[in-house]
Amino acid sequence: MESVNQTVSELHHPTKPPSVVPVGTCSGTLGSHLARRLVEIGVKDVFSVPGDFNLTLLDHLIAEPELNLIGCCNELNAGYAADGYARACGVGACVVTFTVGGLSVLNAIAGAYSENLPVICIVGGPNSNDYGTNRILHHTIGLPDFTQELRCFQTITCFQAVVNHLDDAHELIDTAISTALKESKPVYISISCNLPGIPHPTFAREPVPFFLDPKVSNQLGLEAAVEATANFLNKAVKPVLVGGPKLRVSKAQKAFVELANASGYPIAVMPSGKGLVPEHHPHFIGTYWGAVSTSYCGEIVESADAYVFVGPIYNDYSSVGYSLLIKKEKAIVVQPNRVTIGNGPSFGWVFMAEFLTALAKKLKRNSTAMENYHRIFVPLGIPLELEKNEPLRVNVLFKHIQEMLSEDTAVIAETGDSWFNCQKLRLPENCGYEFQMQYGSIGWSVGATLGYAQAAKDKRVIACIGDGSFQVTAQDISTMICCGQRTIIFLINNGGYTIEVEIHDGPYNVIKNWNYTGLVDAIHNGEGQCWTAKVRTEDELIEAIAKATGAEKDSLCFIEVIVHKDDTSKELLEWGSRVSAANSRRPNPQ
Repeated sequence: MESVNQTVSELHHPTKPPSVVPVGTCSGTLGSHLARRLVEIGVKDVFSVPGDFNLTLLDHLIAEPELNLIGCCNELNAGYAADGYARACGVGACVVTFTVGGLSVLNAIAGAYSENLPVICIVGGPNSNDYGTNRILHHTIGLPDFTQELRCFQTITCFQAVVNHLDDAHELIDTAISTALKESKPVYISISCNLPGIPHPTFAREPVPFFLDPKVSNQLGLEAAVEATANFLNKAVKPVLVGGPKLRVSKAQKAFVELANASGYPIAVMPSGKGLVPEHHPHFIGTYWGAVSTSYCGEIVESADAYVFVGPIYNDYSSVGYSLLIKKEKAIVVQPNRVTIGNGPSFGWVFMAEFLTALAKKLKRNSTAMENYHRIFVPLGIPLELEKNEPLRVNVLFKHIQEMLSEDTAVIAETGDSWFNCQKLRLPENCGYEFQMQYGSIGWSVGATLGYAQAAKDKRVIACIGDGSFQVTAQDISTMICCGQRTIIFLINNGGYTIEVEIHDGPYNVIKNWNYTGLVDAIHNGEGQCWTAKVRTEDELIEAIAKATGAEKDSLCFIEVIVHKDDTSKELLEWGSRVSAANSRRPNPQ
């Protein structure tokens, strides 16, 4: 998020005042204003699918020299790509057409909402003259009511702007964009198809910089929260610190490290917060995920007499079917704007980063829990060596992926067994990591990989995707090739929806096998740089990785890994049984 924050900060102090253009010479348009706004907040790539209602708007976005329009194969992937782009850049944007496009992108925007990502979702809407005329338009459900799409977006965006008049277009667009940045949530902007190219006085000059009010804690509340928390923790014998996913939206990663350095506490990360806590830190002990935690991490967290959870989300997945052995009276929960201490006081309008920084100055250093961790820790075993031509195992695959990681890479983990195997990867300093745990939409990773790689061109993305998930969104491999991306995709082919098998098995979890490398070769079709390989043994895997990181280092590399259908991580087996038990609870008596 730092890039967009820096950009917005610079907008507060323009180097020269905007020039006023006489109304009679007005040449500014809504389309050019929107394009400039996107550039100003840090968006350089917009993901789109054309449709008759958005074509004129797309012309204006293309005309902006600092904006790159990327055409996607479908709206769902365009939304996923904007999600992935926002993770790397701080804000993302997509453009689709009215209703048939808008309703197709809904799932991706809902996922961005759940993950607190500012995505600007722009829809080309009906001609402004059609509003209120009782006409029936195409791309609708056949009723003279244009609000079906808007009503759907109202529940998954933090602001909705329907622009069908030029007089208030400037205000509506700016309010939508600034709200997305302030709330770190998606917004919806519908723009009538006949408006983008019409000059109007409000667009006669460069966009006026808008100011984002900084969020400042209530100082008395902050002081009281820090004092109460310090008293609580300084009396503890073996406290621990656990980072959660809301560290991102609070922009509090640096403050979290300050607290870790000052306190001496061991630091763990919740599964959905992986990538937000530095794993090279000397106090890092792994992922806290209840019964499927990293070895020795769960024991240290759950045996602590005080734990600080920073930005957690407790849902049935992160709590392993509500089975965490965490006691409320021992917990300090730090949310983006609230601090709650055990069963005692809760302090509102106290912002996370300010609180953590202030708390770091008040804590007594306590390394007891860290010493306990070192006392019980035994290094993980190394996967057994495979015999020549023995079928490849998943744990061996991830041993080799671990060796590929560096500060120049980023990992994208798809919903499924990749969640659990990627959790066990130890991330080097500055290695990126993303997955979608709260929403958990299978297929998310293909579009997200496209968007993330487009924003983070300095990193080579390593995406771990299951065959079932890939079948949902495979088409935008095409877009990755068009954009010249050099991602390495490991397609893990185990013949079905393995994560669902472990929750509740049935014939619906078996899918038709594809020739995945053949499909990608067909999509490649000799245009652009793309290389594929199908591997069944460790020797073949080693050879493929060597080529992907050597001769084909500038290509999109697609490596299909054939594994046994029952080759799953032990963590998925445990997690699946507990989530299954939570899902199958009988109704409470009335």
